[in-house]
Amino acid sequence: MFKKGTNQSFMPEQDYPRISDYGLIGNLHTTALVSRSGSIDFMPFTRFDSPTIFTALLDQEKGGSFSVGPIDGEVRIKQLYLPDTAVLLTRFLSEDGIAELTDFMPVKEQEEHCAVVRILRCIKGKLEFKATCAPRFDYARTAPFLKQEGPKSVLLADGATLSVRLRSDTELKVAGDAVEAAFTLEEGQCVSFVLEAVSRDAPEPERDLHYYTNAAFENTINFWEGWIDQAQYRGRWEEIIHRSLITLKLLTSYRYGSTIAAATFGLPEAIGGSRNWDYRYTWIRDAAFSMYAFVRMGFREEAGAFIGWIKERCKGLDNAANIQLMYKVDGSSELDEYELDHLEGYRGSRPVRVGNAASTQFQLDVYGELIDTVYLYNRHNDSITYEFWMDIREIVNFVCENWQKKGHGIWEVRSETREFLHSKVMSWVAIDRGIRIAEARSFPAPIEHWRGCRDAIYEDIYHNYWNEGKHTFVQYQGADVLDASALLMPLVRLLSPHEKRWQSTLKAIEKELATDTLVYRYRTDNGAVDGLDGAEETFSMCSFWYIENLAKAGQLDKAHLYFEKMLGYANHLGLFSEMIALNGEQIGNFPQAFTHLALISAAYQLEHVEAGGKQ
Repeated sequence: MFKKGTNQSFMPEQDYPRISDYGLIGNLHTTALVSRSGSIDFMPFTRFDSPTIFTALLDQEKGGSFSVGPIDGEVRIKQLYLPDTAVLLTRFLSEDGIAELTDFMPVKEQEEHCAVVRILRCIKGKLEFKATCAPRFDYARTAPFLKQEGPKSVLLADGATLSVRLRSDTELKVAGDAVEAAFTLEEGQCVSFVLEAVSRDAPEPERDLHYYTNAAFENTINFWEGWIDQAQYRGRWEEIIHRSLITLKLLTSYRYGSTIAAATFGLPEAIGGSRNWDYRYTWIRDAAFSMYAFVRMGFREEAGAFIGWIKERCKGLDNAANIQLMYKVDGSSELDEYELDHLEGYRGSRPVRVGNAASTQFQLDVYGELIDTVYLYNRHNDSITYEFWMDIREIVNFVCENWQKKGHGIWEVRSETREFLHSKVMSWVAIDRGIRIAEARSFPAPIEHWRGCRDAIYEDIYHNYWNEGKHTFVQYQGADVLDASALLMPLVRLLSPHEKRWQSTLKAIEKELATDTLVYRYRTDNGAVDGLDGAEETFSMCSFWYIENLAKAGQLDKAHLYFEKMLGYANHLGLFSEMIALNGEQIGNFPQAFTHLALISAAYQLEHVEAGGKQ
C-alpha cells in the first residue's frame, strides 16, 4: 500500500471543494472531474469502473491530482462548457491578466487510447503558472514510477498493468513522486499538456502534441455538436436539456452501450456518514430510464446499443432469477464490495467503498424496468426479434410466478426483505408491457394467464397497499411509512393522476416527504428502516418525479415554479449530484444519471401538457 503521500506540493492545504464545484469531461470510456480551480481530482483510468489514478476528491493528501493554475492567489475563477459540448473551460481572471484552461478527452473507439488534453492560453496580460501531476495508481494504493524521457516528456507507471505518459511543450521536472512545471505566459502564448495511456505493445507516442491541440480538439467539438443536433427538443429549457443529455452520453459506454449510474464512488449521502457507495456500474433500472430519455429525444443509436447490451444479459439464462440488478460496464457480474481503509473519505466520510454488494440482492422491480425498456424500443425503434422475444417471454412468466416474493426494493434496503409497493408496481408494468408487445407483434404468449396475473397485482396494490388511516399508499403492506417511489405510479400509467386515492397520496407525500421542491425518498426519522446507520439528504430525482406528477395532475403553475426552483439547485455547469442537503449543498455521487433523466422527463411532460397533450 502506498504510504508516501506526505508531500502535499500537488495540492495546497484547504477545505475539500464542494461536490458542486466540479465539471465533468469524458471520452465515452471513462470520465474525469475538474475542479473550479483547474485540478483534476478524480479519474478512473481507462474505464468508468477502473481503479483511479487521481482521487484527491476522497483524500486530499494521498489521493493524487493533476492541477494547473496561476501562482498568484488573487484570482477570480469562472467555469463553463463550450456550448453543446463536453469541452470544459476554466477561466482565470486577475489584475495582471486573463487566462483560459481548456480540458477535454478526445472521443476514441478504443479505451486503451484514453487521453486527457489540457490547453492553457493567456488571453491578456502576463501570468505565472504552476502545473503538478501526481498520479496515485490503484485507488491511491500504489506510488508511481517516474521516468524522465526528455525535457518535455515523463513516463508514469504503476509497475504492473498501467502506464501513462505526460507530455507538454514546456519543461517538465520530476519532483519526488510528482511531475511539475512552472512557467510564465504572456498574451497570445499557450502551453499544452497531454496525459495519455501507454500501450505495452506500442510504447512510443502515436500522435504529437499538435494533433491533440488542433485536430483532436476540432474533432471533439464536432463530435459533440453533431451528436446533440440529433436531439428532438426545441423548447424553453433547451440549454439544460442539452446539458443533461450530454451528461447522460458522457456516462454511456461507446464500446458496450451501457450507462453507469454516476461518475464517482464514495461520495457520501450525508457529510461524515457511512452511506458511501460505488455508482460506476450499470443498473438495469437506471439505464432503462436513460434509454427512455434517449428514445424520447430521438437518439436511436444509443437505444439500440443498450438493447444489444440487454440481449447479452438475457441470452442463455437458465432462470430469469439470475438477472442481476447491476453489472459492470462490460456486462460482467462480479462486483465484490470492499473498503479502501487508507482513504479518509470526502470530508472524513468513511468508509470509502468500491464494488457494490447490492448486486446480489433480489429486486423484483428490475424486471419491470427491463421489459418497459424493450416495450419502448419495440414501439419507437427497430422491432425486436422473435429470438429476443422468447427471452422476454420467460421473464414475464417468471414475474407471474414470483410477484409475491419479498425483495430489497428500489432503494436496496440492506435489512429485512419485504413486498415493497414499488416492486408490485413494476411487476404490474412487466406483465402489462409484455402483453402489449405480444399483441402488437402477434407473438406467441399465454396472454390470458398474463392478464389474470396483471389484474391480481393491480387489485393487491389498490386494496392492500392503501392505508385508510393516512389516506395514502404506503411503502409495504401494513406500513405507516411513505415512499417517494410511489410517485412512479401515474408515470408508468398504473393510476390516473385524477384518481382520488392518488391525489390523496400526492398530498401526503407533499406533507411528509417534501420541503418545498426538495423531496426525501423516505424518512428514517418517521419510521422507515433500511438497515443502515445515519441519515441522508433529499433525493434529486424524486423532486423531478414530483414535478412531473404535478404537471400530469394539471397543476401547471406549481409544476413550472417548482421546476425552475429545482434548476436553481444545479451547479454552475447545470450538473446534479444524487442528493441535495437542506442547506442547498449537492451531496452524494456526482453527476447522477437518474437525476438528469428525471429532469428531462419532467421538462418534456411540462411542455407536453402545456401544449394540450394527454396527461
